[in-house]
Amino acid sequence: MADVFHALDDPTRRAILDELADRDGQTLFEICGRLTTKRGLSLTRQAISQHLGVLEAAGLVHTEKRGRAKFHYFDPAPLADIARRWPVTRKA
Repeated sequence: MADVFHALDDPTRRAILDELADRDGQTLFEICGRLTTKRGLSLTRQAISQHLGVLEAAGLVHTEKRGRAKFHYFDPAPLADIARRWPVTRKA
């Protein structure tokens, strides 16, 4: 669970998750392009790849290889686990 909190601590990684939530199944090239055009982030592919590695280690992203392409998918399950562990109770 600490991996999830570490992964979410970085604004670039949160932006990557937002992009995958908007359009799942993107390649590294597509993610880089969307981060540049939609969010004004100009990072190298290597930097984005390292961020994706952190997200994958935390279980927030999984990948699927098709031919030479590697597609990245958002996996919200670790976030649901956190929500179940600490349910929000509201007092009126």
